[in-house]
Amino acid sequence: MYACTLLLCYLTGQLLGVDGGGDCQLMVKSISGNVYQAGDVVIGGLFPVHVEAPHPEMEFKRKKVNDSCKIFNQRAYRWLQTMIFAVQEINSNPGLLPNLSLGYLAADTCLEESTTLVAAMTMVTGQDVSLADTDCGSAPTVPVIIGDARSSGSIVVADTLGVFDIPMVSYFASCVCLSDSWKYPLFFRTMPSDAEEAQAMAKLLRLLGWTWVGLVSADDDFGRFGSQMLMEALRGTEVCVAYHEVIPKALFQEVAHQNITDKQWIANDAWVTLGIVNSLYADVSQLRITYNVYKGVYAIAHALHDMLACQPGKGPFLNGQCPDVRRLQPAQILHYLRRVNFTTPLGERIYFDQNGDPPASYDIINWHVAEGTIQFVHVGHFVSYQGSSGQFHIDMDRVVWGGGNRHMVPVSVCSSPCPPGTRKAVQKGRPVCCFDCLPCAEGEVSNEIGSLECVRCPERFWSNSNHTVCVAQQVDFLSYNDSMGMILSIISVAGATLTAATSSTFLFYRHTPFVRANNSEVSFMLLLSLKLCFLCALAFIGQPAVLSCMLRHTLFGISFVTCISCLLSRTVVVLVAFRSTLPGENLMRYVGPIQQRLGICICTLVQICSRAYSAHPEQMQEHESL
Repeated sequence: MYACTLLLCYLTGQLLGVDGGGDCQLMVKSISGNVYQAGDVVIGGLFPVHVEAPHPEMEFKRKKVNDSCKIFNQRAYRWLQTMIFAVQEINSNPGLLPNLSLGYLAADTCLEESTTLVAAMTMVTGQDVSLADTDCGSAPTVPVIIGDARSSGSIVVADTLGVFDIPMVSYFASCVCLSDSWKYPLFFRTMPSDAEEAQAMAKLLRLLGWTWVGLVSADDDFGRFGSQMLMEALRGTEVCVAYHEVIPKALFQEVAHQNITDKQWIANDAWVTLGIVNSLYADVSQLRITYNVYKGVYAIAHALHDMLACQPGKGPFLNGQCPDVRRLQPAQILHYLRRVNFTTPLGERIYFDQNGDPPASYDIINWHVAEGTIQFVHVGHFVSYQGSSGQFHIDMDRVVWGGGNRHMVPVSVCSSPCPPGTRKAVQKGRPVCCFDCLPCAEGEVSNEIGSLECVRCPERFWSNSNHTVCVAQQVDFLSYNDSMGMILSIISVAGATLTAATSSTFLFYRHTPFVRANNSEVSFMLLLSLKLCFLCALAFIGQPAVLSCMLRHTLFGISFVTCISCLLSRTVVVLVAFRSTLPGENLMRYVGPIQQRLGICICTLVQICSRAYSAHPEQMQEHESL
C-alpha cells in the first residue's frame, strides 16, 4: 500500500510539470530530529526519542510547519546514545574494521508508524534536504537500519523496505509474527520473540515447582497474544492455569502503587516501566534494551568485518566475487548478516537463526520494595542457544519472595505431590493438577514422588508395609524344633520302624507257605516303598536347598508310585483270581510274577521320566538364593 502511495506522488509531480526547472526543488519531508555522522558505511537508526507525533494536515492545502514531536522519552534517548557510543567504540578498534569508518544517521520516530516509515524511506533513498550542506554534499544512502522499537513500526518498515532489499535489525520488536522468514526475509532482531519469552516463563514455573497459577493479562494485543502463547507453552506440562483474567492496563499500574506483595508475581519486562524511578536516562540498573541496541550495531560491524576478510575469487557472489564495502549493496550485507556469529565484548555469543531471531537471553529481575523504595535486583539469567532447551541460573539467596520471605520458595500447587507408596487419581471434573493420592494395592509399589501408577512386584516378591519397595517373600519351612516338625518326625520314624519290623518278619518267614502264597517279591517291594514313603517326610523338614528340593520330590514320587504300583499289581491278581470261575480258563498266566514285576517297573519308569521332564533348575536355584 505504501509503495503505491509513493508512486502516485511521483506521477502527480509529473502532471504538474515539476520536471527539474531551475527554481524547482525536491519536495520531501526532512527526517524529524536526525543525528548524523559521516562514514564509509552509514547505518540508520530509528528511535522514539519523543512519544507524541504531531497531528497530520488533513486538508493537504499547505505544508505544515513547526510540526515537531512532543513528550521527551529519556529511555529511548539512552538507546540513541548507545548507538552513537557503539559506533565510536567500533571505529576506535583497528582490529574490527581496519581502514573503514562507520557512520550513522539516526532519526526520531515519535512512536508513530507514519513518522517511522517516512524516516526510514528518507534514509534509504538519500533524499533528506536537511543534510544537503554536509561535508559529503548530499545525504547518504543507508544500506541497513537499526530499529524499529515497536513491532508495529517494524512490520510497516519491513513490508516497505522489502522492495529495496534493505535489512533491518530491531532491538525491541518482539512480536512472534516477525519470525516468519518467508514474509519478512530482511528482518533481524537482537530482542527474542514473545514466543521465546513465553517458553522461558513456562520453564521457570516448572523449575520452581509452581503447578497451580493464575494468569492475568492486559486488555490489549500484547496482553492477549502473550497470554495465548503462554497457554500454548504450558499445554502438555504439569502446570495448570487456575484462572485467566483480562483487565485494563491501568489496573496493573494500580497494583504497583498499592504494593500488593502477598502474592508472587511473574511478569515480562513491561512491568519495569511501572516502577517509580527518578530518571530513566540516569538509571542504569535496567539496560537490557540498551544492550540490544549495542548488540545490533556490533552485528552489523561483524558482518562488515566478514566482508573485509573475503578473498577475491572465493567470495559468495557470482564468479566468486567479493563485495565492495565502500559501494555496499543492501543485498550483500544481508547475506553476511545471516551468517554472522561472534562474541560481544561482554562475552555473549550472538548469531541469527533461519528466522532472524537471536538466542533467547533474559535477565531475571527481582522487583521488591525495601525501605519504602522500589528496587530492581538482578538475581539470575536465562540463556537458550540453538539446539538447547535453555538453562536458568538463579541466585536464590538474593530473591525476596512474596510477603518479604527470603528463605523459603513459595508453594503453589492444587494438590500436594503424592508420596512414595501412593499413586495419583485425577479428581473428576477438575484439571490434572488436582488429584487424590491413593495407596497402592497389596503386592504393588511406587518408589517415586508423584507416581501415576503402581507397579506390581515380580513373582515370589511382595510389597513392604509402606508399598515403596518389593521384598522377597518370606520362606516358611518345617523345623525339627517346631511342634509340627517334631510330630511329623515321630510319625515318620514310627511308620518306617513298623514297616521295617514287618519286612523283617516277612524276611524271616519267607520260606513258609503263607509268605510264598502272597508273592513275596511284590510284598517286599511294597514294604520297601512304604518305608521310603514314611522316610520321605523327613526330607520336607528343614530349610530348602537345591539338593533337598530334588530329593524331596524325586524320592517321594518314586516311592509313592512304586507303592501304588505294588498295590495295583496285587489287586489285579486278586481280581483275576476271583473272575477265573470256569474250568480250564487259565487267566492267571497273564498276571504272573514276571508280568507283575514288569508292570511295577513300567509305572515307576514313567514317574521317573515325567519328574525329570518337569524339573526346573532355575526355580531350584531361586529357592537356594532365597
